[in-house]
Amino acid sequence: MKALQEKIDNKTKPLGALGELETLALQIGNIQNSLNPKLSNPTILVFAGDHGVEGVSAFPSEVTAQMVLNFLQGGAAINVFCQKHDIAIKIIDAGVNYDFQSQAQLIDAKIAKGTKNYLHDSAMTMAELDLCFDKSSEIIETVYQGGCNIIGFGEMGIANTSSASLIMNQLSGIPLEKCVGRGTGLNDEQFNRKLKILTQAQNNHPNLTQPKQILATFGGFEIAQICGAMLAAYQKNMLLMIDGFIASAAFLVAQHIEPKIQQNAIFCHLSDESGHKLLLDYLNAKPLLQLGMRLGEGTGCAVAYPIINSAVTFLNQMASFDSAGVSNKC
Repeated sequence: MKALQEKIDNKTKPLGALGELETLALQIGNIQNSLNPKLSNPTILVFAGDHGVEGVSAFPSEVTAQMVLNFLQGGAAINVFCQKHDIAIKIIDAGVNYDFQSQAQLIDAKIAKGTKNYLHDSAMTMAELDLCFDKSSEIIETVYQGGCNIIGFGEMGIANTSSASLIMNQLSGIPLEKCVGRGTGLNDEQFNRKLKILTQAQNNHPNLTQPKQILATFGGFEIAQICGAMLAAYQKNMLLMIDGFIASAAFLVAQHIEPKIQQNAIFCHLSDESGHKLLLDYLNAKPLLQLGMRLGEGTGCAVAYPIINSAVTFLNQMASFDSAGVSNKC
């Protein structure tokens, strides 16, 4: 790290003049243990799943499947951002309540057609959670073997901000009312109903302590597979691009399972979902961007990637004072 910092400091600029790009370059070089780090085959995985809980979203549950079809047709925000920035995208059916036709663009990792209603039962069994981790690990292995060393995580699942809020509350101790936001655009009446339902769910599942137990109780199949994928990618020493609120909640579980994972994580943006800032503060994480986005899908990762790439590019290509023949500070 000392040699890497010296290389950054000796570029033709005042010390620290590239700000957060310098912090990123140091992080990436340290992860790869290289003075000349590389980003190869950037990929964003978009996991989709339905949730059994009702009455917490402004949109009906069938929108999950409709949006997956939109992803497959290339019409969503994540598609156009990935295309613009040369990022590969893979869509994963982790548990959508729909029978998709087999196609090359869609990875079938379906556990079931949606989770159970956590008001009355655990959202998934521990066996289903283990299967989520197994399937996501297989996906990471395939992507890694394809030469990818930087990966982002997106999601689609109506009602998944509710799961994220409950997971955040359980693992951080932050009061539930501060974790819950307006998701897909709830009005005041809908928001109050959402908070009431989630409070009841919280009360119905007391004494949860273990991260995997909390994930199985309140998570969606897409959140569970993101968590498993993050852990598997960390084991491959890949760079992890963390998107918004839901992806950060999945990361929170992963971080409780493996604290060292945070050294490989790049938090791409601050979501406009109200709980996200508190969650990032809890993780002591600084987001790259603050654009008022709250879309999910991995869009924050796709928009932030050119900045991450810029950090590596300046480190590898920018002249030093010696090589450029420029006088350094007196």
